[in-house]
Amino acid sequence: MADSTGAFVGQATQPEILLYGRANRHGIVAGATGTGKTITLQILAQAFSDAGVPVFAADIKGDLSGISQPGQFNDKVLDRAKSMNLDLQPAAAPVIFWDLYGQKGHPIRATISEMGPLLLARLLELNDVQEGVLNIAFAVADKEGLLLLDLNDLRAMLNHISDNAKDLSQTYGQISPTTVATILRNLLTLENQGAAHFFGEPALRLEDLMRTNISGKGYVNILASDRLMQNPKLYSTFLLWLMSELFEELPEVGDPEKPRLVFFFDEAHLLFNEASPALLQKIEQVVRLIRSKGVGIYFITQNPADIPDTVLGQLGNRVQHALRAYTPSEQKGLKAAADSFRENPAFKTIEVLQQLGTGEALVSLLDIKGIPNICDRAMIRPPASRMGPASDAERADIMAKSPVAGVYDTVKDRESAYEILSAKLAQAQADAPPPPPSAAEKEAAKAAAQQAKLEERERLAEQKAKEKAAAQMTKTVTSVAVPIIRSIGIAIAGSLIRGMMGNAKRR
Repeated sequence: MADSTGAFVGQATQPEILLYGRANRHGIVAGATGTGKTITLQILAQAFSDAGVPVFAADIKGDLSGISQPGQFNDKVLDRAKSMNLDLQPAAAPVIFWDLYGQKGHPIRATISEMGPLLLARLLELNDVQEGVLNIAFAVADKEGLLLLDLNDLRAMLNHISDNAKDLSQTYGQISPTTVATILRNLLTLENQGAAHFFGEPALRLEDLMRTNISGKGYVNILASDRLMQNPKLYSTFLLWLMSELFEELPEVGDPEKPRLVFFFDEAHLLFNEASPALLQKIEQVVRLIRSKGVGIYFITQNPADIPDTVLGQLGNRVQHALRAYTPSEQKGLKAAADSFRENPAFKTIEVLQQLGTGEALVSLLDIKGIPNICDRAMIRPPASRMGPASDAERADIMAKSPVAGVYDTVKDRESAYEILSAKLAQAQADAPPPPPSAAEKEAAKAAAQQAKLEERERLAEQKAKEKAAAQMTKTVTSVAVPIIRSIGIAIAGSLIRGMMGNAKRR
C-alpha cells in the first residue's frame, strides 16, 4: 500500500500517505480520549522504524509498549486490513525502553548544567527575581570552573553565592538570602517528587536515541511515563530539554529524504501550561528551526486549541480523531480544529469531526511540494504490532538484550561543585581562628564560674566541718580513756608487785 517514500496511515477516497521527505515538517495527532490517538501514534512510529528512522515517544498509559511485540489479529482487524488492500503481517519494531526513575526502562539522566537556568526555573516554579538569582548561580559556577551535575551541586552553589552575597552583588546584582532560601525549599520539594533520579551522570547521549538495528530498522525509544505523569511539570520540562538538546547539537541537513529522528510528544498541552513568555519563545524557536536538523516533532493532544497558534502553524501533517463539544469552550475548540483544515467540498468539517468513530480520523498530510492536502475522512489502518501493553517479562527480556544495557544503569558521582565547595568550607573553618565568644556564651561561662566557686566553698566548708568533728571526737575519747588507762595501769602494777613478793617468800 505504501512504498519507500511514505507511510500508509489510512484509507480515505485514496490512500493517505505521510511522505518521509515531508515528515520533518512536524505534525499533530489530536482527538478525544478513546478515539484512537495511541494506535495512530503506534502506526506512525512503526512505519518510521521500518523506514530506518529512529523514534522517541512517551508512553503515558503503557499501551505503546506493545509495539515491541508482533500483533495477534482477530477477524475484525483482518477485515479492516482487507478492505484497505493491506497485507497485514505480524511484526514488531526494535525497542529501547527508558524510564527517568529506572524502573521500567534504562535510566535517563541530564546534568544541571545541561538543563540550564531557564528550564530549571520552570521546573522549580520560580518567579522572575528567583530566576535571576538562579542565573547568578550558573554564572558564578561557570566563572569559577565548578561543575553543576546534580541537585547537591546546585544546592552547594546556592549556599556559596548566599555566603558571598556582599562581594558578588557588586558584579551580579543583589543576592537576597531570603530568595536563595526559597529556591532551596523548592529544590527540596522537587527532590521529594523523585527528580533527583533525573539529575546526574552518566548523562544521556543523543546518539543512543538515534540507533538502527542490524536490519536497518530504527529503534523506537519508549519513555515509560505513567509514574512521570504524576509530576507533569517534570515530564514536560524533560521533553522540552530533549528537544532543545537535539536542536543545539545536531548539524543542519535541510530537507532530507527521511528524518534523522521523529519525536512524539504525548499530552502536549502540558508543555504550554503556565509557560513564561521566554519559555514560549524558546519552544517556538525549537519547533520552527529543528526541522532543518532533520527532526520531526509530532504533538499528541486532545484538541489543537491546546497548542498556541504560533506553534500550531508549524505543524503540516494532521490526523484529527473525533472531538466532543458539550460545553462552550469545547465548541470553540471544535471550530478551531475544523478551521485548521483545508475545507473539503464534499462535507462540512465541523460536522464530521463529531461523527467520527473509533479508528476514524480527518487526515491532511503534506504533498511533495509541502502543501497540505484537502482533508479527507479516513479509516486508520491497523498496526502490525500488538495493540496493548507488553508484559513485565517481555519488557525485562528486551531490556536485557538492549544495545544500551549497562551503560546508564549505574550512577557516577565525580568531583563537582558540591565536593569542591564542601572541601573549601571545611578548610576555611579549620584555618580560621576561633571566633570570639558571643554574649550568650560569655554569660554561660560566667554562670559556670560562679557555680564552680560556690561548689568549691561548699566543699571546703564540708571538709572543715569534718575536721572539727574529728578533733572533737579525739578530745572526748582522750578525756574518757586516760583515767581508765591510768586505773588499769595501777591495778596491773599492784598485781605484779604482789606476785613478785609471793615468789620471793617461796624461795
